[in-house]
Amino acid sequence: MGNTKKSTVGSFVANDYRAASVFQKYGIDFCCRGGISIEEVSHNNNIDTEVLLSELQEAVNQPNNEGIDFRTWPLDLLADYIEKTHHRYIVRTVPAINQYLDKLCEVHGENHPELFPIAAEFAKAANNLAAHMVKEEKLLFPVIRQMVEAKSNGETLAKPEFGTVENPIAVMMQEHDAEGERFRTIAGFSNNYTTPADGCRTYQVAFETLKEFESDLHKHIHLENNILFPKAVLLEAEFNRLAN
Repeated sequence: MGNTKKSTVGSFVANDYRAASVFQKYGIDFCCRGGISIEEVSHNNNIDTEVLLSELQEAVNQPNNEGIDFRTWPLDLLADYIEKTHHRYIVRTVPAINQYLDKLCEVHGENHPELFPIAAEFAKAANNLAAHMVKEEKLLFPVIRQMVEAKSNGETLAKPEFGTVENPIAVMMQEHDAEGERFRTIAGFSNNYTTPADGCRTYQVAFETLKEFESDLHKHIHLENNILFPKAVLLEAEFNRLAN
């Protein structure tokens, strides 16, 4: 596997996404907080480091059903994939979750007042993610595609209006952190998306969909924070070296 206790959580998942299942088991954030080392995250979560490393090794030795190594993809293809898979998932799924939560607040809110902050936090997440995706699709991703095309054609690269890709990337990562924290809040209010004993079928579907939304968001952020963004910074640095 080539990873050690000094390696970061994010690098483990970037090297092999099957490692994510182990981090999910222990409630370890591998996307927004992926820069922490295995040694440190083990200490913070009272997990034996060697046990965690052993479980990670076991996970990546399992058959790879996904069969996709996103690290090998051209950056423009990865940006396209994120847009067409994860951005579209958000656009498609948000209205249904909002409807579910509105209905739950109406029917079950008296007995389960925690539904109101869940609905409020999700509404904030939906609005923030909509604005976030526009910034990626209109500002950052086009420049990443331009860099890939310029390198392929042996052309020079015009400096983007925001100076360097590191500027919007820093903003995107801050926003990722904020939404990751928001979903930790939602998970806390919902007892990790556990339907209460008096919950109806809509309650169950709503929480299952919320949990799926969080899982998709984690993968979405992982692809950007741990693969797309670092590689975009390196690619821009390559252009800068050639220009000097």
